[in-house]
Amino acid sequence: MIGRISGLLLEKFPPLVLVDVQGVGYEIDVPMSTFYNLPAVGTQITLHTHFVVREDAHLLFGFATEGERQAFRQLVKISGVGARTALALLSGLSVADLHQTVSNQDPARLIRIPGIGKKTAERLLLELRDKLDLGVSAIPGAAGARRPSTMGSDVLNALLSLGYNDREANWAVSQLSVDLSVSDGIRQALKFLSKEK
Repeated sequence: MIGRISGLLLEKFPPLVLVDVQGVGYEIDVPMSTFYNLPAVGTQITLHTHFVVREDAHLLFGFATEGERQAFRQLVKISGVGARTALALLSGLSVADLHQTVSNQDPARLIRIPGIGKKTAERLLLELRDKLDLGVSAIPGAAGARRPSTMGSDVLNALLSLGYNDREANWAVSQLSVDLSVSDGIRQALKFLSKEK
């Protein structure tokens, strides 16, 4: 998995950028929100990346922020939403706007994005309702944004890998004392979650 790329920006052809990393040029597809904020060609850049291996291609997608990458990863998990559609969504809406659209259950805003029809918009709203909290929490100024402690983020990741949804995991982490170790935090969070069910 390639999680991050740092190198010299060689070319910019929307939505593709070419980044030289010690003599190797990586072609990276980026959403327009990232593309418009890139510096001039010849400048050092760092992108958070998502690597996709398909039968016919290896694709690399880049994002200016971790929040964009997390939102992209949530989008591509949805049936009928591929990487290109996810890029189009993130090009048309910021992560905060996407979160607001999902919170307000506003399909009209999604339908305005090329490639998104009424059924896809409704499916997106339904499936993202509980899943975008993680991507938005990393955005400064987003509603309810907070930076979890290292312990908190480790516990959050553990709960998500155990199958809890973002809302449940974030709630459990918010109940924890900040002075716990990771293993104690996981135990406490699981106790909180078992009492809620």
